[in-house]
Parts: sequence; C-alpha cells; structure tokens
Amino acid sequence: MKNLNLFFVGIVLLSLSCKTDKKEEGQKKEVVEPTSVLEKVANAHGYENWKNIAQIAFTFNVDRDSTHFERSWIWKIKSNEVTHISGTDSLTYNRKNMDSLALKTNGGFINDRYWLLAPFNLIWDANNFEHTLVTNDTAPISKKSMQKLTIVYSNEGGYTPGDAYDFYFGDDYVIREWVFRKSNQAEPSMTTTWENHIENNGIKFATDHKKDKENFNLYFTNVVATPTN
Repeated sequence: MKNLNLFFVGIVLLSLSCKTDKKEEGQKKEVVEPTSVLEKVANAHGYENWKNIAQIAFTFNVDRDSTHFERSWIWKIKSNEVTHISGTDSLTYNRKNMDSLALKTNGGFINDRYWLLAPFNLIWDANNFEHTLVTNDTAPISKKSMQKLTIVYSNEGGYTPGDAYDFYFGDDYVIREWVFRKSNQAEPSMTTTWENHIENNGIKFATDHKKDKENFNLYFTNVVATPTN
C-alpha cells in the first residue's frame, strides 16, 4: 500500500511541481511595483516578515480516500540547505550544488514548498510569468464573489513551463481558493480551497487544501518558521 500511495502522489503532484529553480528563491526579492496586486497578496501572507525568517520546517501530507502520504522538510533559507525526511530515511543537500539524487529529491521540495508559500512565489517568480486581475469573479468552490488573479508562466525554464494558476481572494488579499491549469488549458487540472490559516512568526500559512465533493485533503502539519537570532 505504501508503494501505491507513493505512485498516486507522484502522478498527482509531479504535474504540480513548481516552478522556477533558476534563482535563489527566498533570498532575493524581485522588482515588483509597491502597489501591485502581487505584492498585496504576498504581504497579506506575511511577506514583509520573510526577511526575518532563518528556517522553515513543515510536513506535507496528502489524504485521498483511504490512502495517506507524507514527507517532511527543513529548509535553511540563507544557506539553501534542505533536509528531506520520509519515514526513517533522510537526505540533506545544498540546492546550490546538487547531484542526481538531490535533483530528484528537490523536485518534491519545489512542489511542496510551492503549495506552502505560493503567495511569496508571486514575488520570487514575478519575472517569469504574466498576470491579470479580475476584480469581481465567482470562486469555483464556494461560489462567492472574489477577486481573481491569474498568472501564466513562460514557456521556458522551470519544471512545468506554460502552466497557469487562478488565485481567488477577498478584500483582505488572503487566498481562499485556487485553480491549477496545466499548459494554460481552459479546463481546471486541479481546484482546491485554501483554508485553516495559521500564523507563525508573522508568516500566514493555509494548512488545508480540499477538493469540492471529494475525499481529498492536501495539508500541512508541524509548520514552524524560525526567526533569525
């Protein structure tokens, strides 16, 4: 059953492995207009406090029907050292110098971190996508009226070039739902909620991502943002 779980998660989540790995994400702020919607969404999730965070630790979980998958990560942001923990196995590597095993593992890290920190990727990846804003649209799950920010990644670089995301949020700019559209296709590839937000040292995290009318939850546990000394 464990192998089946890994196979399932690999099929579902590799399609979402995101995004650019060209620059040192989390260490360099891209040039974004101070009043842009990208920065408003990022700041609503605590981006202004990111400079004070030295390390992020979290466990990425997926439950679907009777299956469960999880893996844990510790990311030392300044050095870009990552530790991957799965069961009793662990691997520590530096993203600045990766061998073949680290590269394979890093694909999972990019995916899981994107789910956790997608609002910050609006800043880190700003030079690698086009974006549009609709100020009044209907959210796909709740059917509530929300703003919709759409980003479409360029066709070069990254793990899944050309993909699109639709972020739904209210006047507080906190993400409530999103849609992933592979290769910018019209039909959604995956739609989930962003709910059960927690705040840790000034960073806001959505800990649950559920599908509508399905027994599916992608969620985070053991989330700790450690500040610098």
